[in-house]
Amino acid sequence: MPTVFATDLHFPECPRWHDGALWLSDMWDHTVYRFDADGSRHVVHRFPDDEDPGGLGWLPDGTMLVVGMLGRVLYRLEHGAAVVHADLRSLAPHQVNDMIVGPDGSAYVSQFGREMWDNDTAFEPTVLIRVTPDGAVEVGADDLMVPNGVAVADDGKSLVVAESAGARLSRYSVRDGVLSDRGPVPLTPAADMPFVAPDGICLDAEGGIWAADPLARRVIHLSDDAIDQEIPLEGHPLACVLGGEDRRTLYVCANEVWSKHDRKDVPTGSVVTVRTDVPGAGRP
Repeated sequence: MPTVFATDLHFPECPRWHDGALWLSDMWDHTVYRFDADGSRHVVHRFPDDEDPGGLGWLPDGTMLVVGMLGRVLYRLEHGAAVVHADLRSLAPHQVNDMIVGPDGSAYVSQFGREMWDNDTAFEPTVLIRVTPDGAVEVGADDLMVPNGVAVADDGKSLVVAESAGARLSRYSVRDGVLSDRGPVPLTPAADMPFVAPDGICLDAEGGIWAADPLARRVIHLSDDAIDQEIPLEGHPLACVLGGEDRRTLYVCANEVWSKHDRKDVPTGSVVTVRTDVPGAGRP
Protein backbone atom coordinates (compact mmCIF):
# COMPACT_ATOMS: atom_id res chain seq x y z
CA MET A 1 0.00 0.00 0.00
CA PRO A 2 1.51 3.38 -0.98
CA THR A 3 2.43 5.73 1.89
CA VAL A 4 2.30 9.51 1.50
CA PHE A 5 5.76 11.08 1.74
CA ALA A 6 5.14 14.66 0.55
CA THR A 7 2.19 16.80 -0.53
CA ASP A 8 1.47 20.40 -1.65
CA LEU A 9 3.39 20.07 -4.90
CA HIS A 10 2.11 21.46 -8.19
CA PHE A 11 3.65 18.97 -10.64
CA PRO A 12 6.41 16.82 -9.08
CA GLU A 13 8.65 15.13 -11.63
CA CYS A 14 12.15 13.79 -12.33
CA PRO A 15 12.88 12.32 -8.86
CA ARG A 16 16.49 11.44 -8.09
CA TRP A 17 18.08 9.72 -5.10
CA HIS A 18 21.42 11.46 -4.59
CA ASP A 19 23.70 12.03 -1.62
CA GLY A 20 21.25 10.48 0.84
CA ALA A 21 18.28 12.62 -0.18
CA LEU A 22 15.39 12.78 -2.63
CA TRP A 23 15.61 15.53 -5.23
CA LEU A 24 12.87 16.50 -7.67
CA SER A 25 11.55 19.26 -9.90
CA ASP A 26 8.19 20.86 -9.16
CA MET A 27 7.79 21.89 -12.77
CA TRP A 28 4.70 24.08 -12.50
CA ASP A 29 6.04 25.83 -9.39
CA HIS A 30 9.40 26.49 -11.11
CA THR A 31 11.32 24.98 -8.19
CA VAL A 32 13.89 22.25 -7.56
CA TYR A 33 13.57 20.66 -4.10
CA ARG A 34 15.66 18.35 -1.91
CA PHE A 35 13.85 16.20 0.66
CA ASP A 36 15.47 14.69 3.73
CA ALA A 37 14.53 11.14 4.73
CA ASP A 38 11.95 12.50 7.21
CA GLY A 39 10.18 14.48 4.48
CA SER A 40 11.65 17.89 5.34
CA ARG A 41 11.98 19.91 2.14
CA HIS A 42 14.56 22.46 1.08
CA VAL A 43 14.53 24.79 -1.92
CA VAL A 44 17.58 24.04 -4.07
CA HIS A 45 16.80 26.63 -6.74
CA ARG A 46 13.76 28.65 -7.74
CA PHE A 47 13.50 29.63 -11.40
CA PRO A 48 11.58 32.62 -12.76
CA ASP A 49 7.97 32.12 -13.83
CA ASP A 50 8.96 31.82 -17.50
CA GLU A 51 11.06 28.69 -16.88
CA ASP A 52 10.03 25.20 -15.79
CA PRO A 53 12.74 22.89 -14.39
CA GLY A 54 12.81 19.34 -15.72
CA GLY A 55 15.40 16.58 -15.59
CA LEU A 56 18.10 16.65 -12.92
CA GLY A 57 21.62 15.22 -12.82
CA TRP A 58 25.16 15.74 -11.61
CA LEU A 59 28.47 16.00 -13.43
CA PRO A 60 31.37 13.89 -12.11
CA ASP A 61 32.67 16.88 -10.14
CA GLY A 62 29.33 17.19 -8.32
CA THR A 63 27.97 20.17 -10.27
CA MET A 64 24.21 19.93 -10.60
CA LEU A 65 22.54 20.15 -14.02
CA VAL A 66 18.89 21.12 -14.52
CA VAL A 67 16.89 21.04 -17.74
CA GLY A 68 15.22 24.35 -18.60
CA MET A 69 12.10 23.08 -20.33
CA LEU A 70 10.73 26.33 -21.73
CA GLY A 71 14.07 27.99 -22.47
CA ARG A 72 15.29 24.78 -24.15
CA VAL A 73 18.63 24.95 -22.39
CA LEU A 74 20.58 22.90 -19.86
CA TYR A 75 21.64 24.82 -16.76
CA ARG A 76 24.49 24.38 -14.28
CA LEU A 77 23.76 25.48 -10.74
CA GLU A 78 26.76 27.47 -9.54
CA HIS A 79 26.91 29.57 -6.36
CA GLY A 80 23.13 29.89 -6.25
CA ALA A 81 22.79 30.89 -9.90
CA ALA A 82 21.57 28.97 -12.95
CA VAL A 83 24.21 29.28 -15.69
CA VAL A 84 23.60 27.96 -19.21
CA HIS A 85 25.63 24.79 -19.71
CA ALA A 86 24.29 24.01 -23.18
CA ASP A 87 21.84 25.59 -25.64
CA LEU A 88 19.56 22.82 -26.96
CA ARG A 89 17.46 24.88 -29.38
CA SER A 90 19.23 23.68 -32.52
CA LEU A 91 17.88 20.16 -31.87
CA ALA A 92 14.75 21.05 -29.89
CA PRO A 93 12.17 23.16 -31.76
CA HIS A 94 9.76 22.69 -28.83
CA GLN A 95 10.02 22.13 -25.07
CA VAL A 96 12.58 19.76 -23.64
CA ASN A 97 11.78 17.52 -20.70
CA ASP A 98 13.67 14.87 -18.69
CA MET A 99 17.39 14.02 -18.52
CA ILE A 100 19.88 11.63 -17.04
CA VAL A 101 23.63 12.15 -16.64
CA GLY A 102 25.90 9.15 -17.19
CA PRO A 103 29.04 8.35 -15.17
CA ASP A 104 31.20 10.06 -17.81
CA GLY A 105 29.24 13.32 -17.56
CA SER A 106 27.25 12.87 -20.77
CA ALA A 107 23.72 14.25 -20.33
CA TYR A 108 20.87 12.73 -22.33
CA VAL A 109 17.93 15.12 -22.66
CA SER A 110 14.46 14.10 -23.83
CA GLN A 111 11.81 16.16 -25.60
CA PHE A 112 8.22 15.92 -26.82
CA GLY A 113 8.90 16.76 -30.47
CA ARG A 114 5.86 19.05 -30.59
CA GLU A 115 4.27 21.79 -28.49
CA MET A 116 3.94 19.95 -25.19
CA TRP A 117 0.29 20.69 -24.44
CA ASP A 118 -1.02 21.09 -28.01
CA ASN A 119 -3.32 18.08 -28.28
CA ASP A 120 -4.33 18.97 -31.85
CA THR A 121 -0.82 18.42 -33.24
CA ALA A 122 0.25 14.91 -34.23
CA PHE A 123 3.29 13.35 -32.63
CA GLU A 124 6.30 13.00 -34.91
CA PRO A 125 9.62 11.17 -34.45
CA THR A 126 12.24 13.23 -32.70
CA VAL A 127 15.69 12.86 -31.14
CA LEU A 128 17.21 12.24 -27.74
CA ILE A 129 19.83 14.95 -27.26
CA ARG A 130 23.30 14.18 -25.94
CA VAL A 131 25.23 16.96 -24.21
CA THR A 132 28.92 16.18 -23.76
CA PRO A 133 30.59 17.04 -20.43
CA ASP A 134 31.98 20.26 -21.92
CA GLY A 135 28.55 21.40 -23.15
CA ALA A 136 28.63 20.38 -26.83
CA VAL A 137 25.23 19.34 -28.24
CA GLU A 138 24.63 16.43 -30.62
CA VAL A 139 22.04 13.81 -31.54
CA GLY A 140 22.14 10.91 -29.08
CA ALA A 141 19.47 8.77 -30.74
CA ASP A 142 16.88 9.46 -33.42
CA ASP A 143 13.45 8.24 -34.57
CA LEU A 144 11.93 8.28 -31.07
CA MET A 145 8.26 8.86 -30.34
CA VAL A 146 8.26 11.35 -27.46
CA PRO A 147 11.39 10.27 -25.59
CA ASN A 148 10.64 10.88 -21.93
CA GLY A 149 12.13 9.21 -18.84
CA VAL A 150 15.73 8.01 -19.16
CA ALA A 151 17.82 5.65 -17.02
CA VAL A 152 21.43 4.51 -17.27
CA ALA A 153 23.19 1.53 -15.69
CA ASP A 154 25.79 1.89 -12.93
CA ASP A 155 28.65 1.10 -15.31
CA GLY A 156 27.32 3.52 -17.92
CA LYS A 157 27.31 0.81 -20.60
CA SER A 158 23.55 0.67 -21.18
CA LEU A 159 20.69 3.16 -21.30
CA VAL A 160 16.89 2.88 -21.42
CA VAL A 161 14.50 5.56 -22.63
CA ALA A 162 10.70 5.58 -22.31
CA GLU A 163 8.82 6.53 -25.49
CA SER A 164 5.53 7.98 -24.32
CA ALA A 165 3.92 8.08 -27.77
CA GLY A 166 5.47 4.77 -28.82
CA ALA A 167 4.04 2.59 -26.04
CA ARG A 168 7.47 1.12 -25.49
CA LEU A 169 10.89 1.40 -23.93
CA SER A 170 14.06 1.41 -26.01
CA ARG A 171 17.34 -0.06 -24.79
CA TYR A 172 20.76 1.10 -26.04
CA SER A 173 24.36 0.12 -25.61
CA VAL A 174 26.62 3.02 -24.62
CA ARG A 175 30.26 3.38 -25.60
CA ASP A 176 32.16 6.62 -25.07
CA GLY A 177 28.80 8.35 -24.64
CA VAL A 178 27.50 7.15 -28.03
CA LEU A 179 24.28 5.12 -28.17
CA SER A 180 23.91 2.08 -30.44
CA ASP A 181 22.21 -1.34 -30.78
CA ARG A 182 18.68 -0.12 -30.15
CA GLY A 183 16.33 -2.76 -28.75
CA PRO A 184 12.62 -1.89 -28.44
CA VAL A 185 10.57 -3.24 -25.53
CA PRO A 186 6.79 -3.10 -26.24
CA LEU A 187 4.56 -2.50 -23.23
CA THR A 188 1.23 -4.20 -22.54
CA PRO A 189 -1.57 -1.79 -21.60
CA ALA A 190 -3.77 -2.21 -18.56
CA ALA A 191 -6.96 -4.23 -19.13
CA ASP A 192 -9.18 -1.18 -19.55
CA MET A 193 -6.70 0.94 -21.51
CA PRO A 194 -5.81 0.87 -25.23
CA PHE A 195 -2.35 2.36 -24.80
CA VAL A 196 0.63 2.72 -22.46
CA ALA A 197 2.37 6.09 -22.30
CA PRO A 198 5.45 5.38 -20.14
CA ASP A 199 6.83 8.42 -18.34
CA GLY A 200 9.62 8.40 -15.73
CA ILE A 201 11.60 5.18 -15.20
CA CYS A 202 14.27 3.70 -12.95
CA LEU A 203 16.33 0.49 -12.75
CA ASP A 204 16.80 -2.15 -10.09
CA ALA A 205 19.76 -4.36 -9.18
CA GLU A 206 18.36 -7.43 -10.98
CA GLY A 207 17.98 -5.73 -14.34
CA GLY A 208 14.33 -4.86 -13.80
CA ILE A 209 12.70 -1.58 -14.76
CA TRP A 210 10.06 0.43 -12.92
CA ALA A 211 7.98 2.76 -15.10
CA ALA A 212 5.17 5.23 -14.44
CA ASP A 213 2.04 4.64 -16.55
CA PRO A 214 0.08 7.89 -16.02
CA LEU A 215 -2.95 7.11 -18.18
CA ALA A 216 -3.68 3.84 -16.36
CA ARG A 217 -2.82 5.34 -12.95
CA ARG A 218 -0.32 2.62 -12.15
CA VAL A 219 3.40 1.99 -11.80
CA ILE A 220 4.64 -1.13 -13.54
CA HIS A 221 7.70 -3.33 -13.08
CA LEU A 222 9.34 -5.29 -15.89
CA SER A 223 11.54 -8.37 -15.56
CA ASP A 224 12.95 -9.91 -18.72
CA ASP A 225 11.03 -7.21 -20.62
CA ALA A 226 7.63 -8.43 -19.36
CA ILE A 227 5.38 -6.75 -16.79
CA ASP A 228 5.37 -8.81 -13.59
CA GLN A 229 4.13 -6.24 -11.04
CA GLU A 230 1.85 -3.23 -11.00
CA ILE A 231 0.97 -0.74 -8.27
CA PRO A 232 -2.33 1.13 -8.69
CA LEU A 233 -2.48 4.77 -7.59
CA GLU A 234 -5.29 7.28 -7.12
CA GLY A 235 -3.49 10.02 -9.04
CA HIS A 236 -1.50 9.98 -12.26
CA PRO A 237 2.02 8.62 -11.55
CA LEU A 238 4.60 10.69 -13.41
CA ALA A 239 7.98 9.26 -12.46
CA CYS A 240 9.68 7.01 -9.92
CA VAL A 241 13.04 6.32 -8.34
CA LEU A 242 14.41 3.74 -5.90
CA GLY A 243 16.06 5.35 -2.91
CA GLY A 244 16.34 5.31 0.85
CA GLU A 245 19.23 3.97 2.90
CA ASP A 246 18.96 0.54 1.27
CA ARG A 247 17.54 1.82 -2.04
CA ARG A 248 14.46 -0.38 -1.58
CA THR A 249 12.00 2.50 -1.22
CA LEU A 250 10.21 3.36 -4.45
CA TYR A 251 9.40 7.08 -4.50
CA VAL A 252 6.59 7.86 -6.94
CA CYS A 253 5.72 11.38 -8.07
CA ALA A 254 2.00 11.76 -8.84
CA ASN A 255 -0.55 14.44 -9.60
CA GLU A 256 -4.33 14.64 -9.79
CA VAL A 257 -4.11 16.16 -13.29
CA TRP A 258 -1.72 15.29 -16.10
CA SER A 259 -2.16 18.18 -18.54
CA LYS A 260 -1.14 21.77 -17.85
CA HIS A 261 -4.48 22.83 -19.35
CA ASP A 262 -6.17 21.22 -16.32
CA ARG A 263 -3.90 22.79 -13.71
CA LYS A 264 -5.68 23.87 -10.55
CA ASP A 265 -4.96 26.94 -8.43
CA VAL A 266 -4.10 24.77 -5.42
CA PRO A 267 -1.29 22.18 -5.56
CA THR A 268 -2.52 18.65 -6.30
CA GLY A 269 0.80 16.80 -6.54
CA SER A 270 2.39 14.40 -4.08
CA VAL A 271 5.12 11.85 -3.57
CA VAL A 272 4.20 8.40 -2.26
CA THR A 273 6.44 5.50 -1.29
CA VAL A 274 6.28 1.72 -1.63
CA ARG A 275 8.79 -0.78 -0.26
CA THR A 276 10.31 -3.19 -2.80
CA ASP A 277 12.17 -6.49 -2.55
CA VAL A 278 14.97 -5.54 -4.96
CA PRO A 279 17.13 -2.43 -4.41
CA GLY A 280 17.73 0.24 -7.00
CA ALA A 281 20.68 0.45 -9.35
CA GLY A 282 22.01 2.91 -11.89
CA ARG A 283 20.72 6.43 -12.40
CA PRO A 284 18.23 7.76 -11.40
